[in-house]
Amino acid sequence: MADFLVCEHERHFEPRKFAIVAAEILRTFIAGKHHAPGLGKAKAALELMRVGADSPPETKLRLLLQRADLPEFTTNYAIGGDPLVWPDLACEKHKTSAQYEGEIHKTTQKQLFDRNRDERTAARGWLQIKVYSADMRRGDAYVVDMFRTALRQQGWNG
Repeated sequence: MADFLVCEHERHFEPRKFAIVAAEILRTFIAGKHHAPGLGKAKAALELMRVGADSPPETKLRLLLQRADLPEFTTNYAIGGDPLVWPDLACEKHKTSAQYEGEIHKTTQKQLFDRNRDERTAARGWLQIKVYSADMRRGDAYVVDMFRTALRQQGWNG
């Protein structure tokens, strides 16, 4: 929920997205509360919160990778070039990115955009992993293994 509240970004291919509440305002609000129901969970959520996740599945994927002790994947990361490429998640050190392919990616227009994005990502030396809901249904270990394999191809020794 915290990712949803603080998501904001500006990209050349879509209208600017504004946060419902700025991350720092949310942090200050929760810090000012005492003895409120759910306060412990709210504080824990703040530690996990990142600006830039566009959907709950993206957040779920990011947290899954974090719990697996993989290198950190950041949200709202721009892969350089013209035009910039904006993966859902990116590990800069190992040039590995992730795209969660939800329902919106089934339209013809989005598929054409995605193909161009995928080609630009590869041309810049990045390995991209596409994750679908079917992958997530196969289980956490399956998805984590997809990323371990990709990261190792990109030089990670973990």
